[in-house]
Amino acid sequence: SVSPPPVSSARMRSRVPASPRRFSIASMPPSSTQSGSSVRSVVLEAAVVGKEDSDGLIKPKAFVVLRDGFQAAELLAEELKAHVKSTIAPYQYPRWIEFDDSLPKTATGKIQRYKLR
Repeated sequence: SVSPPPVSSARMRSRVPASPRRFSIASMPPSSTQSGSSVRSVVLEAAVVGKEDSDGLIKPKAFVVLRDGFQAAELLAEELKAHVKSTIAPYQYPRWIEFDDSLPKTATGKIQRYKLR
């Protein structure tokens, strides 16, 4: 059997998430609700990057921009985590959620995830 080539830690960080759409809080189906309010009505946009935890493992961290009229709160972060856990595999939910006013973007509108790392 042939072993795969070694992968650098920078490469591993760029691979989390493997499929950004699977981790996207903003693109969850509108029928999925948490605490009576639709996640789509709260989240304007989101990006997920890999972050090293205290054990040295790379886990998902979400950066979330809320729609006007909503304020960041620990309860909202916990509701978003619970929503993602119930929608995708529980081990894939973001361990940390950081609320920001905007996400860094290129001139063409793509999110610059390397700036979030």
